[in-house]
Amino acid sequence: MRKTLKELNLLDDFLFGTLLTYPELGEKFSRALLQTIFQREFGKLTVIPQKIYYGSDTDQHGARLDVYMEEEDAARVSSVYDVEPDQPHGRLNKETAPRRLRFYHALIDSQCLKSGESYLALKNVIVIMITSYDLFGRDRMVYTIQNRCVEEPDLPYDDGAKTIYLYTKGTRGNPSRALQEFLHYIEETTWENAVNPTLQSIQQMVDVVKSDKEVSLGYMKIFEREEMLINMGREEERARTEQERLRADQEHLRAEQAEEKVRQLEALLKEKN
Repeated sequence: MRKTLKELNLLDDFLFGTLLTYPELGEKFSRALLQTIFQREFGKLTVIPQKIYYGSDTDQHGARLDVYMEEEDAARVSSVYDVEPDQPHGRLNKETAPRRLRFYHALIDSQCLKSGESYLALKNVIVIMITSYDLFGRDRMVYTIQNRCVEEPDLPYDDGAKTIYLYTKGTRGNPSRALQEFLHYIEETTWENAVNPTLQSIQQMVDVVKSDKEVSLGYMKIFEREEMLINMGREEERARTEQERLRADQEHLRAEQAEEKVRQLEALLKEKN
């Protein structure tokens, strides 16, 4: 059963992406989101919705990143944040997730360094996947993945790449209270779950987005398109079923005609004998 716009939570792609790109609210929400996850202040953020990376040739894989944020900060290396909410039965499982997110990193890296620039200018890339299901089965709210030296785990090795999986229902680990409250809220986006000032501010933004007639129209168009694709699929299935029935009828008719010819030949042989 499809949700109405009013029923959407921030874990739903449409509401999450719409809020992040909504005029005058997107950067504010982005900052609240990242400050809650990383527990630090953020400078200027540029938000790019549904950034599409095509393969370098027609036979190579591309990808669409749900929300792409760039942080410009003179005090540190600039960073790119790709935030991807994912519902159950979504795009990921524990076998494909590591390689899928490795691919995301590679695609973003390929766009971050201009010809002739030093590798030291390569931006940090942090891919954040927020899920309501536990990909790895360890019941952790936060799984942070970084490259390291296997033989010398304490050897400093910072290549600027990081992947963070946030599991909304996780109980293990020691995440901040603010992150725990945020992850509960993002899965059940209601005033009752907006239990701190940051979440209350976000809920006000959500209310603005959900009451916007243009947003409602956009959501309806997506729904209509999905319904059209579903109906097209049903029509194609009905056409395939009809074709299979016609083929079966034709084969049955040919078999009956062949049997009739055999009976006629047998009758002729009997007359001659």
